Amino acid sequence: MVVPPTPENLERAAQIIRSGGLVAFPTETVYGLGANALDATAVAKIFAAKQRPSFDPLIVHVSDRQMLQQVVREVPEVAEKLMSRFWPGPLTLVLPKSEQVPGIVTAGLPTVAVRMPAHPVAQALIRRALVPVAAPSANPFGYLSPTRAEHVERMLGERVDLILDGGSTEFGVESTIVLLAEKPVLLRYGAVTLEELETVLGSLELQVGPSENPLVPGQLPQHYAPRTPIRIAPPEAIPPGLRKRAGYLAFQQVPKGFKVVKVLSPTGNLLEAAAHLFEALHQLDRLGLEVIYAEPVPEEGLGRAIMDRLRRAASADAPRVLDHLTTPAEQ
Repeated sequence: MVVPPTPENLERAAQIIRSGGLVAFPTETVYGLGANALDATAVAKIFAAKQRPSFDPLIVHVSDRQMLQQVVREVPEVAEKLMSRFWPGPLTLVLPKSEQVPGIVTAGLPTVAVRMPAHPVAQALIRRALVPVAAPSANPFGYLSPTRAEHVERMLGERVDLILDGGSTEFGVESTIVLLAEKPVLLRYGAVTLEELETVLGSLELQVGPSENPLVPGQLPQHYAPRTPIRIAPPEAIPPGLRKRAGYLAFQQVPKGFKVVKVLSPTGNLLEAAAHLFEALHQLDRLGLEVIYAEPVPEEGLGRAIMDRLRRAASADAPRVLDHLTTPAEQ
């Protein structure tokens, strides 16, 4: 059921979380599928609803520093600097986990990924729930992330107890993830850019490539994929004969000859392009196209996160990730 985030519905959603149920809710990045992070049985429902493998850890969302203390064992000085600059906001920090966090949340790892979302609906829900909320993206595992409530309803349907509709998300790509080890390590490009992190940290190590043993969400080689095959190519590289049966995801300008074209940002604004990325792919994926071609964007700022998502979606193995998935409408 999709409902607006009225005070009454927020309280209802919080009660569902406290009772071990699942609530989908908007954040500033994408919609999350939330459960009580301290309840292993509730968290198991997330994995079942998403058909997510148990080796892929989750991100825990908190509403304030006091709740953070329930989740992590210690907060190093560098984490304090990052939280002061970017929290609440789209930055996830990987820290030593507390004993209260069940192993299912972290895939058995001694660390936990945690962030404080900035979206007012997410903040209100977590405050009312009175518990930290484990919440990956509210979609079947490996598929496109949801940036609207209707995406969640179409993909997960009755697998979710309640969906809070907060409209379109602001950033449209997931949070940036930083591991705070001896030296900070960037594990996933996201809504906080590398350049922004460097203003606080100076330099940091990059480990943003795919991994078969993920430390955090979004590290698998195949991810964020539509059901329609997707390939990355500039329009001039695509022969006219292939264009008639294909869709094109363009950065700024509309190329000729394609069956349908979606433009991410006519002005070349990477923030706007990121915000429109998953929505455009959702639209193209529903048209029964033979293939979706995607134009590369400049790999600077949010462009790094956009290209990271496109490369994982375009992986040759991506269709196999999705083979076992069925949407509620197909069941």
